[in-house]
Amino acid sequence: MPILVGTSGWQYADWRGVLYPADVPQRRWLERYGECFDTVENNNAFYRLPKRETFEGWRDRSPPGFVMAVKASRFLTHMKRLKDPEEPVARLLGTATGLGGKLGPILLQLPPNLPADPGRLAACLRRFPADVRVAVEPRHASWWTDEIRDILVRHGAALCWADRLGRPLTPLWRTADWGYVRFHEGAARPWPTYGDQALTTWIRRIADTWADGDAVYAYFNNDPGGAAVRNAVRFAGLARAAGRRLSRTPGADLSGR
Repeated sequence: MPILVGTSGWQYADWRGVLYPADVPQRRWLERYGECFDTVENNNAFYRLPKRETFEGWRDRSPPGFVMAVKASRFLTHMKRLKDPEEPVARLLGTATGLGGKLGPILLQLPPNLPADPGRLAACLRRFPADVRVAVEPRHASWWTDEIRDILVRHGAALCWADRLGRPLTPLWRTADWGYVRFHEGAARPWPTYGDQALTTWIRRIADTWADGDAVYAYFNNDPGGAAVRNAVRFAGLARAAGRRLSRTPGADLSGR
């Protein structure tokens, strides 16, 4: 399987003229996005979990082979703080599985003020069926222990590798036979762009950790000004030049005009 490259979300007004032609209405942006990329990370579910019918609509509007990762609802991660996960996980899966075979990994992004809680993490991961991939993005330094790493490995969950300003925010642990990488903010100009050096370094880290046939999901979350789109395209070009297989991305001359 190639590295699957996309962006975190697709509904950004300032992407008009970058990814979306002026004559394409917003209600058709997912279709346009799906013409350019094979995968997307859905951030909307974090703020308000959509109905199953909405996920089914996204399934039907996206092309064959499309993959949608889903960021878990903040009710589970930020309000419940992983406590009593049975009902929130069941509700999340009850709606997100409307994507059918297009459902990609579920991302559990934990609040930055949540210290490590091995028991809660293990109990939450147990609620997900074995055929659903789960990535975990802790954001408190207390999570970086052998115990937490062992829990992730035991459940086949991927530690989300997160970047800000070209630097890893997490240990570069391989905890599953697949990977998940998020690019939050680059250090190049114009803000929040990633430069070639940072992208090349991340490509090397991925290549050093996963074989070319392993699934690695890479999403650019630096959306302002269309930086995420441009950086996803540049990342793909550099990775291909390094001999890696990549999912479909637009050409380097990308323009929505």
